[in-house]
Amino acid sequence: MKENDNLDIMIKVFEQIINKLPGKAVNNMQKEIAILRELVMDQRQPCLMIIGRRGAGKSSLLNAIFGEKIASIGSVTAATRNAKWYIWKSTRGTLNLLDTRGLGDRTLPESQNYQNAAKDIYFAIDNVVPDALLFLCKAKEIDARISEDLANVKDVLNYIKKKKNFSPPVIGVVTQVDELDPLSERDPPYQKKMKNISVAVNTLKTAFKSEGIVSPEIFPTSSYTEFDNRGNIVYSKLWNIDTLVDYLIDILPREAKIQFARMVNVISAREKTCRILIHSTATLCSGIAAVPVPVADIFPITSLQIGLITSVGYVAGRSLTLENAREFITAAGFNIGSAFVFREASRALVKIVFPGYGSLISAGVAYAGTWAIGEAAIAYYIQGKDIKQAQKVLKDVFTRMKKNGDISKERKLSVYSLKNKLRALTLRLGIQG
Repeated sequence: MKENDNLDIMIKVFEQIINKLPGKAVNNMQKEIAILRELVMDQRQPCLMIIGRRGAGKSSLLNAIFGEKIASIGSVTAATRNAKWYIWKSTRGTLNLLDTRGLGDRTLPESQNYQNAAKDIYFAIDNVVPDALLFLCKAKEIDARISEDLANVKDVLNYIKKKKNFSPPVIGVVTQVDELDPLSERDPPYQKKMKNISVAVNTLKTAFKSEGIVSPEIFPTSSYTEFDNRGNIVYSKLWNIDTLVDYLIDILPREAKIQFARMVNVISAREKTCRILIHSTATLCSGIAAVPVPVADIFPITSLQIGLITSVGYVAGRSLTLENAREFITAAGFNIGSAFVFREASRALVKIVFPGYGSLISAGVAYAGTWAIGEAAIAYYIQGKDIKQAQKVLKDVFTRMKKNGDISKERKLSVYSLKNKLRALTLRLGIQG
């Protein structure tokens, strides 16, 4: 079975019963199905374009982002041109990177004719459109003919807009801030350098504005890292890399988020991606639970919850298989016969005793339970907590969501927003978490 086959099956199971949901809920559920499809079924390698002069720190920045010494393994296209899409490979995945060496660099022969260099870039973009464009500039060279380089960036953006009807986000990256004065401050957090760092950032902002490139985000960074012969980090001066990565997670298309989050060495970025999965999966489970047919929703809900666990494990660097989900479920002690029984049995009971309000309670409990399972998986796979700590996260999140009335608030299905009646009926049945 391919890595994504099990999730595809689970989504198809849900689609078979979607016509049983109320009309307003159907619209909400279709949106979440589309999100899951883009995140999981349509996932692909991220494609980044980097413009920066030689020595701007492209390789160092990539190594810092991915937490290991990655290397280019060849061009994606067969064209023998200077601007190419290259595959950069790490132990957890691959990145498509458009290398634009020579653009704006007067020390390289190919840059002597800018029109030829630009044509090479346009040729590469015709094959693959970048998800985002990173403009790299050394902190000490922030005012060295910067307008020429940014004019080239604007030309590239105009070409993409004209040919592809798409405007990739532009990110300014001020590199090598560790080399700014005072040099006596060798290591982060660079409090003494902050004044000069701010000057560099503001200078780049002004240059972007002068070229009419609208409000790009600018990140000052330090990415100096030393590796031993085995590729292990032995020394680093990383600074502000996590903020840059978090922003990239926000702006990348959904299809590229999971692969990028899996590759990066930033826990917060992985957590952010997993919570997108959690929200959509929990909303789907909530909608399924709302179908007024006792017990019939247990299989698709359980399937989606297992799919959520496997996805979180995959983002953490594991293979996306049912075996990995079974490992976590068994170790955590909440299998179909134990901790799941409370949720499933209580939902079925409520539907029988209170057919009208039963779906309301069932939907809320299913949402909270699924969210709690997702947070427990994050704790175990991504945060590296042991199984007992993950169990505690599961219990605490589920209890908090019920106690604080967050169930109806977080799942955002207004058709089931009567949280006071939900609380009252829950207490009446004696099934409060």
